[in-house]
Order: sequence, then structure tokens, then C-alpha cells
Amino acid sequence: MKLKQRVVVLCAVLLLLGLAKVFLLDGGEGSASSRRDLHAFRKMEAGLQLAKGARLTHTLQSPWEVAAQWVGPREVYPDDTPEMAAVLTALASARVERADVGYKGTQLKALLVLDGGQKVVFKPKRYSRDYVVEGEPYAGYDRHNAEVAAFHLDRILGFRRAPLVVGRFVNLRTEIKQVATEPLQSTFLMQANNTCFYGKCYYCRESEPACAEGEVMEGSVTLWLPDVWPLQKHRHPWGRTYREGKLARWEYDESYCEAVKKMPPYDAGPRLLDVIDTAIFDYLIGNADRHHYESFQDDGGASMLILLDNAKSFGNAALDERSILAPLYQCCMVRVSTWNRLNLLRSGALSAAMRQATAHDPIAPVLAEPHLAALDRRLVGVLATVRQCIETQGLDSTLIEDRMNLPHP
Repeated sequence: MKLKQRVVVLCAVLLLLGLAKVFLLDGGEGSASSRRDLHAFRKMEAGLQLAKGARLTHTLQSPWEVAAQWVGPREVYPDDTPEMAAVLTALASARVERADVGYKGTQLKALLVLDGGQKVVFKPKRYSRDYVVEGEPYAGYDRHNAEVAAFHLDRILGFRRAPLVVGRFVNLRTEIKQVATEPLQSTFLMQANNTCFYGKCYYCRESEPACAEGEVMEGSVTLWLPDVWPLQKHRHPWGRTYREGKLARWEYDESYCEAVKKMPPYDAGPRLLDVIDTAIFDYLIGNADRHHYESFQDDGGASMLILLDNAKSFGNAALDERSILAPLYQCCMVRVSTWNRLNLLRSGALSAAMRQATAHDPIAPVLAEPHLAALDRRLVGVLATVRQCIETQGLDSTLIEDRMNLPHP
């Protein structure tokens, strides 16, 4: 073959490779992984809207037994859950058998036991939907509606690592106080004809109670994970110091990710990619407060990073806290499946999916319009960050094929 012909052939090959690269970057359907991810996305879309008031009719199991059987090392619920609406309805309506102060933590919550012995965490409403939380990105009280929205975003992104959450209205006097333990009962009080409680936690104060409108309080209910899946707590490698003037290493060391990659469990297995997925998730919801995280115990680094405690989210729609993305832009790697899903959610599809997913929640509208717009805007920032990584580190180093689907025990 003559030199000129070789040059032409080489140019054609390079052009095809370039087109393939652009196709992938734009969320194309050419590769097997992209086709698989598109199929999963369409399946998610079809099951996004959950019927209000659904009930289990095809099984003798309780909603709690159904949900407990969903949990596995890499998912809290599977991608095919026709019973999801019924389980959420039970969470939003089942009788409260007992109420107690919440587990350890900094924020006000109550531990409820629903009919059938199911434990749930109740977080009360503290802000109106359009209230803007000023200050640090982790400032303010917990936002109950943020827990609901974060759960549905977890569904939309296809992570399936967040416990089930639903909005709920409770009558503090007839549903909670009458079945409350003495430690919780002792924190009830009245303010201007409104029933209130302040609970017991690090920041709980009698001077700062959560109050119902009259006796009825809006809140969120999070399903407790089954006891057969005990949790293990880890310090987040990109956690903040929470001390004025003191930076964490990741905040000044651009090569910090290389050090993380040498530390268990980030030196092997899926955990580092889980951290990066979580950084994207947290950036979208505006959560800069994940200083620790949980996985299942004795997992050898193989179980998922569980997306618990998302209530410090959706506080300020105008604030895009880029430092939350540090694991992504410092490590410059992300799962192919995550990248493909994010591309499919461009151009307003993310906010549209969130509207549809939350439309029938008992406390709808779950998010104010500025927060929905912020989701789309922040997604653009995530995609731009990944593209920059591809340009500087290369496609193969940035997009990682990692699809761990461990079987249930």
C-alpha cells in the first residue's frame, strides 16, 4: 500500500474513533454498555410514578417483610419493585405503636415503631419549601423534604442505595404523645396553641422545638434497614474539619486522591467509585455534610456506600458548592453506568423526572421550583467536570466499567 493510501486509511480510522468518542460522550447508544444503560433508564422511567394509596394484594407478607427481602450487598431495593408504592403507602399511614427519642446524632428526630414492629425514623418539618438556608452549605436544621427528594433522586440515578423515605402527616397528640416513652414525652410543650417537641440530641434545645400546625405535624419517615444487615460507620475520606481556619488535606492537596487509592477499602473493590457516585449525588442535592458514611458490616469493602441522612440538602438553590465534587475532579474517574445515566438526564429530564417521582407523595410538592432548576444546572456542572477529566486524563482512565451485582445471600 502506498504511503498516501496509508495516510488516508489512518485518517479514516482516527475519524471513526473520534466519532465513536463523541457518540459516547453524548450518551449515545452504540456500545453494549450504553444499550444496557438505556434499557435500565427506560425501565426506571416507566416505574417512576408511584400510585397513591396502593396496597399489597398478591402476597401474604407484610410490606415490611417485602422491603426487607429487597436488601442486598449492593442495593436497598431492586430495579423492579412493583410493590414500592404499597410499601411507601404503609410507611405513610400505618399506625404508630410506640414513639421514642431518636438515635444518637446532632439533629432532632424521633424513632417510631409502626404496626407490625417496623422501626422508622421521623424527621419533623422545620422550614417552609421556599425558605433559604444561609451560611455554610451544611448550615441549618435538617430538612425533612430533602430526605424524600434524595430518595427519589437515588431511584432516578439508578443507584438504589438510599433507604425508602416518604412524607407523612402525624397528629402529635393522638398518634405520638399517647404512645411516647417518658424521655420523649418530657420534651412536649405548647407554643401559641401549637403542639411542639424538642426531643433529645446534641443540638436539641427546649428553646428551639419543632411545632405542628395545631396538632398535625408534617415530616418524613425513613424505613429502618433490616437488623440482619448491621451497619458499619466510616469516616469519609473527603470529610470537612468543621473548624474555622482549619482545612482538611483534600482541600489543599490536589494529589490527595493518589493517597486515598493506597488506603483500604479504596485500594480495591467498588468503594472509591461509590464515593465518587456519592459526591455527584451530594452535589446535585447540595449536601456538604457527609462527614461519615455507612456500609454493611464485615463486607471487605465490597458492599455499597449507603446513602443515609440526606437532610442537610436542598437548603439554598442558588448555592452550587463545587467542593462537594472533590472526589470526582481529584480522582478523575467515574462509572460508565453513572456517566451514561447522567447524560440521559440532560436538558431538563432530571427535574422532570423528579417532579413525576414526587408528585404523589403525601407532602407534595416536595421541592420548590428553584431547587428543581438547581438540579438541572448542577447536572451541567457534573457533566462538564467529567468531560474535562476525559480531556486531561483520557477516556479509558476516566470512564470505568464497574458493574458489581452481588447476589443476595
